[in-house]
Amino acid sequence: MRKLLWLVALMAMPAMAQAQQDAYVELLRSDVKTQRVAIITEVMQFSDSASAVFWPIYRDYEFEATKIGDDMLALIKDYAANYDSLSDEMAKDLASRALRIDEDRLKLRKKYFKRVEKALGSVTAAKFLQIENQIALLIDLQIAQSLPLIQ
Repeated sequence: MRKLLWLVALMAMPAMAQAQQDAYVELLRSDVKTQRVAIITEVMQFSDSASAVFWPIYRDYEFEATKIGDDMLALIKDYAANYDSLSDEMAKDLASRALRIDEDRLKLRKKYFKRVEKALGSVTAAKFLQIENQIALLIDLQIAQSLPLIQ
């Protein structure tokens, strides 16, 4: 997950060509997704039958989560681009977008908690939710540590 620090730093580097930046971001995101799957696989310890049920649901979850991640990356880019000259209007816009992202993430977790619960039971769904929350908290902490506070 340390690669997220590079991801955030990369967003603040306007000198890098956009195509290079986008390619590097996708590489880092792919690596984070791989690490996330490895963590879930290790912690959940699914049977073969449960695995066959869970992973298609998770792929749907991951697809929707990627859209929210895109919004987060756009927010970080906008914050970095406007950091030195942040107006009240821009600060309000950034804060509103951050709150909407938080709401979207919560809605997504609720939706997939229900799907996993229906398919594999409440204990498995709760364990999945717990793992996802812990991973998200770690990622959010790394992002927060990398971004300077508004001046």
